[in-house]
Amino acid sequence: MDKPKLEQAIKMILEAIGEDPSREGLLDTPARVASMYEEVFAGLKEEPEELFSVVFSEEHEELVLVKDIPFYSICEHHLIPFYGHAHVAYIPKSGRVTGLSKLARAVEILSKRPQLQERITATVADAIMSKLDPHGVMIMIEAEHMCMTMRGVKKPGAKTITTAVRGVFAEYPEKRAEVLSMIRT
Repeated sequence: MDKPKLEQAIKMILEAIGEDPSREGLLDTPARVASMYEEVFAGLKEEPEELFSVVFSEEHEELVLVKDIPFYSICEHHLIPFYGHAHVAYIPKSGRVTGLSKLARAVEILSKRPQLQERITATVADAIMSKLDPHGVMIMIEAEHMCMTMRGVKKPGAKTITTAVRGVFAEYPEKRAEVLSMIRT
């Protein structure tokens, strides 16, 4: 990332809103914000598909669910945070399982970009499908968007839920229902 350029941009924003970037409380703000952006947008340097190149041989062809994965992201429309929990389920095939942390890490990588919730949901599902070739994948993300909480419609507590279903989860409603039941318990 170009931190000096970020710092200059933040200084310009402060000036544009009528603030004095040289006053004591704002003096180091451009540098702090540039460092924060480097952290919250670190996912721009990584691809989630790479996580799933490591697989383990395990004859398990039943549901695997990692639920309540916390995440924080930045809405690409307003550059305001949205945050919540992701639930990642898949049914391995042919003895190909991945490390559980890889499922959570895929959500993390994608959330550390200017982002849309719908894109995170679909991209995690597609990455797992393409690299692990499982029987199916189901992703559910629940998030609160600050662009709906602190501005615009101003509805704090409203949650947006997105899903992506692939393979057997798309074909068999009872498979989807099983995952939804497990998420809710």
